[in-house]
Amino acid sequence: MQTDVIVIGGGLSGLTAASLLAKRGQKVLVVDKSHHPGGSCGIFKRDDVIFDQGSAMLYGFGEAGFNAHRFVMNCLEEPINIIRHDLLYCVNYQGHRVKFWPDVDKFAEELAGVFPGERKNIVRFYRDMKKLYHNVMEDNQTYTTADETDPKVALKSLLKHPLSYMKFLSYLNRSAESLLKQYFKDPEIFKFFNKLTSTYCYATVAEAPAVLAAVMFVDNHVGGSYYPAGSTVFLPGKLEKVIEAHGGEMMPDREVVEILFKDNKPAGVRLDNGEEHFADHLVYSGTVWNLYGKLIGEDRAGQAKIKWARDQKPTYPSVVLYSTVDSHVLPEGTAPVEMLVGNPDQLDESEVTAYMFGIDDQTLCPKDRQVVIAIGPTFETWDTTVKDAYGQKKELEKQRLIGVLEKRFPGFAAGIRYAEVATPVTIERYCLKNGGAVAGPKQMLGQHMLKRLHTKTQWDTLYCCGESTVMGTGTPTVTVSGLSAANAILQKLGMGQYIHDPAMKNYIRMVEKPFSREKLFQEYPQEIKSLMEEAWRCQLCEDPACSHACDIPGIMRRITVGNLYGAAKLAQRFMEQNKKAEAQIETWDTMQKNCVLSSKNQDPVAIGHIIQSIFE
Repeated sequence: MQTDVIVIGGGLSGLTAASLLAKRGQKVLVVDKSHHPGGSCGIFKRDDVIFDQGSAMLYGFGEAGFNAHRFVMNCLEEPINIIRHDLLYCVNYQGHRVKFWPDVDKFAEELAGVFPGERKNIVRFYRDMKKLYHNVMEDNQTYTTADETDPKVALKSLLKHPLSYMKFLSYLNRSAESLLKQYFKDPEIFKFFNKLTSTYCYATVAEAPAVLAAVMFVDNHVGGSYYPAGSTVFLPGKLEKVIEAHGGEMMPDREVVEILFKDNKPAGVRLDNGEEHFADHLVYSGTVWNLYGKLIGEDRAGQAKIKWARDQKPTYPSVVLYSTVDSHVLPEGTAPVEMLVGNPDQLDESEVTAYMFGIDDQTLCPKDRQVVIAIGPTFETWDTTVKDAYGQKKELEKQRLIGVLEKRFPGFAAGIRYAEVATPVTIERYCLKNGGAVAGPKQMLGQHMLKRLHTKTQWDTLYCCGESTVMGTGTPTVTVSGLSAANAILQKLGMGQYIHDPAMKNYIRMVEKPFSREKLFQEYPQEIKSLMEEAWRCQLCEDPACSHACDIPGIMRRITVGNLYGAAKLAQRFMEQNKKAEAQIETWDTMQKNCVLSSKNQDPVAIGHIIQSIFE
């Protein structure tokens, strides 16, 4: 199969690149191992409760700050409902609950209450970082990676605020610790900032580059913290909608096992089922380790490049607890995101970040329950060769994480309705993140910024995006990496690139919280709203009982996010295949009877009615 662009990987960076290219008329094919798009930004369901798989503490949707998500959705002209949290998050640190207010000055006062001896220095530090951020980031809104920055644009910005830019550039190869030492003396405050950089970029202040920390310490406050109303299924779902609406193709459940070359240039991919697909350009959105050494061998990349990739140090592997508890377990005032610091002296397994987005978004679960997702590091060896031992270890890990949460939320263990654990093995299985390293290569000195994968490779047909690239980890940064990959291809083709325009129409709709199920599809006409509500009842089963011949969960997921065209296209494809078969394989009514909800004494999803209606 020949197409214009093949995107390898359907995470946010790959979907961003694909949707922007499709919007410009490029014929795009997105190949992804997972059944649903989004990579670590997506959902699964258990008994009608929605769990975010991973990335859900989202930045970049605000009017101010590094608002990459807002920019991309506006470029795509795709509306999306967004909830803004009152706090970025809350850090439970040595008996203090440090609230991260969107207002930088208010947060500085909050932090000064924890370290009163450093009050003046805290105020001075955040004042200086806020000014630097405004001059370098806010006053010159660009959405491109450092390696793709236009020298003329960079010079213009430099001349506008020369002192700020020179200071910013001086931070490039210095540690965050050296920056902090210019302001603080109390060793205890360094431990606190250690926890912040470990959360932001999975590196300590001694490891993290000052240039990165200077931005991180301010950016999230300026821009705010957000959550897609109805769960994170809507963010990748909207990107998928644009891809399919403009003639692009999604190919789930398929893994690229090799990048194929023609005339010594990447020209296509071989899939795990043996299929081969070719394109004028390839966009790779996976990890550096899977690119060099797996998809591209030493004979093509060279020994030095393979060694460089292999030597990239990963972020620590993670474990995730997915749980629901009785709603009374979470006391009043609990923030949607709370970081629990067990040991201020070092990073260990007692450190957990808990996400409770049901506080602001009541569509996630029934009102008598709350969803609690907790992620933290693991330094265990997770061997799956002996299933019983692996299962026992998972159970012990589940109990350990529950114990950590019990300290913050007394009664947590007794209030549990459901709990399961994802290990590093699980994370790699579903997201192809090597060893369960959720943030790819560590953002540390020596492998930061331009020392990571670049947007352009040594071949002019292969481009890269994602957390292994210059921008590193975080949903706004990987989004920008996808944008840069798309713009690089558009520039090569002589087509219009996506550039910031202050007059651009806004498609981000901020909704009130708590957001309820009654509000979920209220902007749609009643007939469409009814279909979306019924489709949303689908449990998105990984191994659906309704049908193995037709992607019913994929159809229902598309309808939920408003992608009726993509849903109809998928259903039509099945119908055409059915007609070619000697005997009809399945009917919509048969699928409906087999819906998993029937086995739970609930009404099945009205599959037949939904399919008929979207065609009408």
